[in-house]
Amino acid sequence: MTDTETAQRIRDRVERVVRQEAPALLAYFERRCPYDEAPDLLGETLLVAWRRAKVMPADEQEARMWLFGVAKRVLSTSHRGRVRRQALADRLRDHAHSAAEPTTTRDDELHEALAALKPLDAEIIRLLHWDGFSLAEISEHLGRPAGTIRSRYSRARNALRTALEADASETDASQSPASGQSRGEARPGNT
Repeated sequence: MTDTETAQRIRDRVERVVRQEAPALLAYFERRCPYDEAPDLLGETLLVAWRRAKVMPADEQEARMWLFGVAKRVLSTSHRGRVRRQALADRLRDHAHSAAEPTTTRDDELHEALAALKPLDAEIIRLLHWDGFSLAEISEHLGRPAGTIRSRYSRARNALRTALEADASETDASQSPASGQSRGEARPGNT
C-alpha cells in the first residue's frame, strides 16, 4: 500500500468516526461546560483528532473511546484556563479596588479642568503626566509633529494651571470666615 493510499484510508476512517461521534461529543460538552463554549470545545477536539489521525485506533469502538479521551483532555484544559482567567480577573479587581484612592475635591477640579480643554490637549496632558510618555513618544503615538505636540502641551499646561488656580482661589474665598472683611475688622455684634 502506498503512502497516498494509507493517508486516504486514515482520512476516511477519521472522517467516518468524526461524523458518527460529533453529535455525541457536542452533547458531552454541553452537559459539562457553559453551553456557549461547547461548539468551540468540539472544534478543538476535532482539530486534535485530525492532527493525530495516525494514532487513532482502527477499531470503531476503540476509536470512539479515544475520541472521548481527547474530548476529556480538551475539557480539562478549558476548565483550567477558565479557572486561571477567573483568578486573574479576581486579582486584577482586588488590585484595582485597593489601588483606587477616594477622590478629593482637588481631583474633581482637575478632571473638570481637563474636560474643559480641547480633547487633544487633555490627552497630551494625560499621556505625559499620568501615563509617563515623553513628548516625543506622544508625538509618535498621536501621529502629530513633535513641534505641534510641544506647543499644544505648553498652552494646555498653562490653561490647566490657570483653571486650577481659579478654582483654588474660589474655594479659598468661599471658605474664609467672613468674605469681604479683614481679620482685624469688627463684626456686627462683637463690640
